[in-house]
Amino acid sequence: FLAIIVAAITVHEFAHALVADRLGDPTPRASGRLSLNPLAHLDPLGTIMLFLVRFGWGKPVPIDPYNFSHPRRDETLVSLAGPFSNLLLAFVISRLIPFLPNFAPFLYEFFLINLYIAFFNLLPVPPLDGSKIFLNLIPVDKSIEWRQALNQYGPILLIALALLPIGGANLIGLILQPPVVFLSRLLLP
Repeated sequence: FLAIIVAAITVHEFAHALVADRLGDPTPRASGRLSLNPLAHLDPLGTIMLFLVRFGWGKPVPIDPYNFSHPRRDETLVSLAGPFSNLLLAFVISRLIPFLPNFAPFLYEFFLINLYIAFFNLLPVPPLDGSKIFLNLIPVDKSIEWRQALNQYGPILLIALALLPIGGANLIGLILQPPVVFLSRLLLP
């Protein structure tokens, strides 16, 4: 489980760094984040939480939107890169499962974790990628209003969503399950 999570987080964060670098921001490269070395992307507290409660996070990739030609568009592309990389990895894994039946349980778990990470990060709640995507898609004046409120209350909302039990599950699980089930049925034999 831990190896799968570390690999998925590493690919996710590397994708953010790669896209930011390609769009003209040298910040990820300068901070050593343009790497597939897991140590470059693991947050100490997030890693400890992985061991303790099987839920953790990676170190956010630093970017400077002022280095982009089109800051709002490019920050959106950088934010989409992480979840997209997890979806792409899940797709590749789904194609491998029929050819590697001895590894099917491991690959299936790798597949599911990547889907959950992708869709979780698309939630429009800071500090998740979805919040940056949302704020860059709405008009600038509304974005400024929402940014302050989301940044102030987003982490609290995220914790509440993770801890709020509904019917034996948490709210985040209920939100993420439909797209994960849909793609699982679509991609897996």
